[in-house]
Amino acid sequence: MTDTKTHKIEKDPLFQPLRIKHLTLKNRIMSTSHASGMDDDGMPAERYQRYHEEKAKGGLALTMFGGSSNVAPDSPSVFNQLRVDNDRVIPYLQSFSERIHAQGAALMCQVTHLGRRGDATADNWLPTLAPSSVRETLHRSIPREIDEDDIKRIVKAFGEAARRCYEGGLDGLETHAGAHLIGQFFSPDINRRTDKYGGSIENRARFALMVHEAIRNSVGDNFLVGMRMSVYEDRGGLCAEDALAIAQLMEREGAIDFLNCVAGRMDTELSLAEKNMPGMTQPLAPFLPLVAAVKREISVPVFHAARITDVATARYAIREGILDMVAMTRAHIADPQLVNKIRRGEEHRIRPCFGASHCMHKKPSCIHNAASGRETVLPQVVEASSGDRKHVLVVGGGPAGMEAARVAAERGHRVTLLEATPQLGGQLLLAARASWRRDMITIVDWRVAELDALGVEVHYNTYADAADVLAFNPDVVIVASGGLPNFGDLDGAELCCSVWDLLSGDVKAQKRVLVYDGTGRHEAVSCAEQLAIDGASVTLATIDDRVAAELGYAERPPHRKQLYQLGVEVKLDQMLLAVRREGNQLVVTLRNDLTDAVLEIETDQLVVERGTYPLDEVFQELKDGAANRGVTDIDALINARPQPYDKPVEGGYLLYRVGDAVSSRSVHAALLDAFRIAVAL
Repeated sequence: MTDTKTHKIEKDPLFQPLRIKHLTLKNRIMSTSHASGMDDDGMPAERYQRYHEEKAKGGLALTMFGGSSNVAPDSPSVFNQLRVDNDRVIPYLQSFSERIHAQGAALMCQVTHLGRRGDATADNWLPTLAPSSVRETLHRSIPREIDEDDIKRIVKAFGEAARRCYEGGLDGLETHAGAHLIGQFFSPDINRRTDKYGGSIENRARFALMVHEAIRNSVGDNFLVGMRMSVYEDRGGLCAEDALAIAQLMEREGAIDFLNCVAGRMDTELSLAEKNMPGMTQPLAPFLPLVAAVKREISVPVFHAARITDVATARYAIREGILDMVAMTRAHIADPQLVNKIRRGEEHRIRPCFGASHCMHKKPSCIHNAASGRETVLPQVVEASSGDRKHVLVVGGGPAGMEAARVAAERGHRVTLLEATPQLGGQLLLAARASWRRDMITIVDWRVAELDALGVEVHYNTYADAADVLAFNPDVVIVASGGLPNFGDLDGAELCCSVWDLLSGDVKAQKRVLVYDGTGRHEAVSCAEQLAIDGASVTLATIDDRVAAELGYAERPPHRKQLYQLGVEVKLDQMLLAVRREGNQLVVTLRNDLTDAVLEIETDQLVVERGTYPLDEVFQELKDGAANRGVTDIDALINARPQPYDKPVEGGYLLYRVGDAVSSRSVHAALLDAFRIAVAL
């Protein structure tokens, strides 16, 4: 590192150490606890540890794990949490601690009892518990009211879980008081008790104090104990004033060494998507002012995570004293090397998180980092190949083609990319034009910059056939030519438009538009929203029993909310049969998939989304001349091993295809295809 870079790092607020009691954190960047879904029978085994180890290698100071780790048998695993309710976990924690400490980072766990956020039909089929019998909407639990015996048992369980964390060599833990059992005691919406656990601030905080006293008695003072707490819940939940009073009480009683502030409720999908774990629909760092108000009134260190995705915002939050530790959790799923890149003066090369929430749906995979969650197979840092330098030619500049070119170039190969249009990006250019998904362009922008930095040769406006490809004399050809909208054998298909037609502007929207969704993905619903925003009267019909059925819990609510707000009429369980023209209008025939009742809708325009079919002519033309005949060995692919084919001595090429040139799938699937092929070259 140059002297100038060293000076900048020394002055950077993000790289100032933080001492909390006996523990010194080397910088101010952390990753918070989350349920990554990578447990092995409830234990943090090799996959789980490697996932966090990559973050530690990447330079952060603290990685917290075990989101919602269960302390008792009646706190079930409803989203693949860890279990810290028996001593079986201790050896796993010991190896985990050694692994993270070896990288100079600290390690902490989150422990909890879900209370009513559990599921009475999961694990041990025990009834859920809550301060009062108030049903939770999201997990559909009707809890029984917790009694004094339950309280004593669960308090003891927290203490035992803390002992296991301490014996496991961790640096600390946090309890989860955001909508879990501890937080349910805090909330007047859930805690309607009239005994010593209800009513006043002191009474509603009594259970939390008992839990933290049991924890402290188990671990002593040489171990950090914090609390993750919602400092504001809307819709009748914990108000900001009461949350601050509880935090001050916990500090005054010596119960917490740090406070991890979150916001919002967790008992509906919309609350999670917009407040507790905000995604693309929300602004960056939406709760910093709220957390700043808490920080001014307490003296223990404050942690916070909520859509702090960029370094500038993180630096601001530390510099202005809003936070003591800035949590860039999803940003580290996108790029575990985030801190190292800041240190090297390469902030511009950080793979950005833009809040797609893919990591919450397909845990913990990032929509555009194929290696996250697959660390035992795929590298987070692509190393140069030790073999011969090859000429890799990529056909197609959509997400799969850009990723194949990027990774092949990282491997040290000479890469040429042929793109049929004047611009890289493929279908993502259309996705980024729709409604609230405009930040999808980030996937493209980052890769365009990386291809330039890596010296990839890009030929635009080049619709390549086999002769064009072979003229480059490539060693490897990767076909990423994508697909085209698929209307199938629909009667009247010539009267239909595609989502592509409308979002590209090639076809003008009419006054009345029927959008048909045959996939349950983003495309149709995003198009329907955008058409309504632009002033059309829109009806959305889908084959599924709900809107956007293929999407995750963080993506569906924003779509549903916007459809309501825009007045889009939704028709469920409808199979598209045919479309015909009658005069100046179209008549669309649908059939209810449950009752077989036929419905005819008159409209000015029909937009059909049924995915794509492969645009793979160049692949078919090249197959016979390829040394591997275009065959991809599946076992080698999923294990990221070199394909078992060698280039013939007398010449020739190896041929692969990726992304929608294979079949219609998601952008993550396309990027994964490309990464697994290219990283083994």
